Amino acid sequence: MLKHASAPAGRYTQVPNEIIRHPRLGEAAIRLALWLLSLPEGADVSLSEAARRAGLTPSAFQKAKRQLREEGYFHEWRMQGRDGRWRTRQLISNVPLTPEEALAVRDGAAPTAVKPAVGEPGGRRVGRHQEKTGEKTDLPPSQPSEPEPHPLAERGAQALASISHRERKLRLTGREVTQLAPLAAEWLLRGATMTDLREALTNGLPEPVHCPAALVRDRLVRKMPDAPAMPQQRAAAGPPLPPPRVSMMVECRGEHIQPRLFRPVGDEVLCGDCCRAHTQAVHAETTARGAAAARARLRGAA
Repeated sequence: MLKHASAPAGRYTQVPNEIIRHPRLGEAAIRLALWLLSLPEGADVSLSEAARRAGLTPSAFQKAKRQLREEGYFHEWRMQGRDGRWRTRQLISNVPLTPEEALAVRDGAAPTAVKPAVGEPGGRRVGRHQEKTGEKTDLPPSQPSEPEPHPLAERGAQALASISHRERKLRLTGREVTQLAPLAAEWLLRGATMTDLREALTNGLPEPVHCPAALVRDRLVRKMPDAPAMPQQRAAAGPPLPPPRVSMMVECRGEHIQPRLFRPVGDEVLCGDCCRAHTQAVHAETTARGAAAARARLRGAA
């Protein structure tokens, strides 16, 4: 697939790819999140008003709101003001936040080292508050760019999330999965299989496991398989790829509208079509000369 993307000079929104490609956020949830994140800092727009402006139906809005809350991108609180009136305060974020981190943002302290959550969604709150016209949506400050991830970090995170889901003693949060993903990815890079990783993390677990994340980190580091030797790496990589076909081609020196490449058998400099055309031209010229010479001899004899 070809792609053409021009960087806008202004009026654009920085959105992590984790939101656009999120496996558990539906189209309506992604649209609603993008619409809210595009608002200027301090915009006083409620989630329901944003959904109406974004063209979402009531049922699509409720589903989108639930998904954003479950994945940690949306938080809200019922608060009573000094005048005794109750209002709902809402927070939309471009990264998943725990309830504690969301409270820190609401109270003016941005959370530190927030990373996109990978794995199981967080717990869902019970009940749903009725939408009020006095809702306020807070927009957190943009997060600093993350360092270059491990090439297999996504597969490592998926492996850890799968093991965490199957083994109750090793339940990890989304942040813990993200932090441990590079170690699991290094296992995969060194040739370990999913079975190797699962056995290393689940065999002989103590009873009880007080800190699953610490235990997983210790086993990932302590039982890390050795890096394969160069012959093994070559064997794993398979036979060397043949040189690209274009590297054996030369450009035809004949007349063409566009440059034409061909693969020469010897030291020829013309492609097959030009060689045939040249041969035909030489043959025609030779035939014409022979005919002219024959006519000249006939005229001389006469």
